[in-house]
Amino acid sequence: MSDVDAPTYRSPLLDLPGAVEGDGVDRGVAAHYGAISPEQRALEAGQAFVDLSHRDVLTITGADRLGWLHSLTTQAFDRLSPGTPTQALVLSPQGRVEHAFHGVDDGETFVAHTEPGRGAALAAYLDSMRFMMRVDVTLATGTHAVLGLSGLRYAVIPRAELASAPDTYGTPAGTWAWEALRIAAGVPRPGLDTDDKSIPNEYGWQYDAATGTSDLMQAVHLDKGCYRGQETVARIHNLGRPPRRAVLLHLDGSAEHLPSHGAEVQLDGRRVGFVGSTARHHELGPIALAVVKRNVPVEETLLVDGVPAAQEALVDPEIGLHVRPAL
Repeated sequence: MSDVDAPTYRSPLLDLPGAVEGDGVDRGVAAHYGAISPEQRALEAGQAFVDLSHRDVLTITGADRLGWLHSLTTQAFDRLSPGTPTQALVLSPQGRVEHAFHGVDDGETFVAHTEPGRGAALAAYLDSMRFMMRVDVTLATGTHAVLGLSGLRYAVIPRAELASAPDTYGTPAGTWAWEALRIAAGVPRPGLDTDDKSIPNEYGWQYDAATGTSDLMQAVHLDKGCYRGQETVARIHNLGRPPRRAVLLHLDGSAEHLPSHGAEVQLDGRRVGFVGSTARHHELGPIALAVVKRNVPVEETLLVDGVPAAQEALVDPEIGLHVRPAL
């Protein structure tokens, strides 16, 4: 593996008027530029982009790269056409999510990107699995930058071109806009909406052409061959009843605060799950993604960090499939 240090980068777009830097895992890029709801609307309308240049980027080259990725991940890379965006998970032997990444192949190089701070671990894992395969993995965050586009799509550009991105991609919007639209779409963010027990079926990441699953959630291809953790995914897909399920929470808008990350989700005083990401959506109001026990009735109002919350089902508790045919 070609390796470079992975510092925390400070985006040049933070120098734009009104920019307010994010915190936690989203430091180094703008949370917003002073117009929170208008930024969400502009991003929805395709008039804005989001600076996600804090995401880690990897490049994978070599003649065997797609077949090799096919054997290691949940995605069907053997049929991937150049220019087609895709996403994939790396699972533990027990089927738990260890790594997640998005990417696109240009016919010579697969460019992948993952959560901030997770690139080195992903690159190390992939490199450990090279054996005699003709592949090379490079941590390339220093030379590549990720942008978020309308429809929760991505673009990867040379980092040297980041400062001039508004000339090409439109008005900059902050990560708060991206997060609000992502949460509303029911798309989990690994590391924020998952924990060390998470399996793909709990989030609806698996893809079956017969279900019409949104392509934003097509990380697990059910008609491909062996990969680590496949047994768990296939068993729950066929038999149903995942141990937990993701839900979109519609929070009581009269509360002044959003629940903190990791806050308990309670029903009748009992802990039944945890909160991942939260946001204020320009139409839906305060919302959150959470994971709750499978047997929690969907119609029940839950309590999260003192805030009442109604559930919107994202995953069918009985069969383990994503219940939204389209976003």
